[in-house]
Amino acid sequence: MAFDNFFNWIFSPVTNNFSPLWSIIILSLILTFFITLIYKLVSNQTVMKQLKQEQDVLKKEMKAVKHDAEKYMAVQKVAMQKSLEYMRHSMKPTLFYIIPLLLIFGWMSKTFKGYGDIVNWGFYIPLFGTGLSWLGVYILASIVFSIVVRKLMRVH
Repeated sequence: MAFDNFFNWIFSPVTNNFSPLWSIIILSLILTFFITLIYKLVSNQTVMKQLKQEQDVLKKEMKAVKHDAEKYMAVQKVAMQKSLEYMRHSMKPTLFYIIPLLLIFGWMSKTFKGYGDIVNWGFYIPLFGTGLSWLGVYILASIVFSIVVRKLMRVH
């Protein structure tokens, strides 16, 4: 595949100089940074922040009226509308990075599949097996990096 050669060339400084574990962690950081950057540039951060604040106010209001079913339902309806609006704004950036991300995931699967468990904990855990493959390592690293990068970049 043409993209495999391209990704091998782009990411070879990482994959050739580090172990598979560290390569996946570094790639996770790079991809998380670019995804967050695209998210910040494409989404309207002012509107996102305002919607988040409105959702927080509505949550407090729902707690205050939890014993009055009619008021609770009315507040919950407004909260759902705000939540849908927030989701609409947050989905727009996904259109910009989903295709490249899927191509990179395909390349990562081919590149790291032969290593089996990247992290091996030495015993069997039901549903998890004896360790984490490249995808498990990527997911855990990207969760951590996403939290940190979003805080540093002040993404809402």
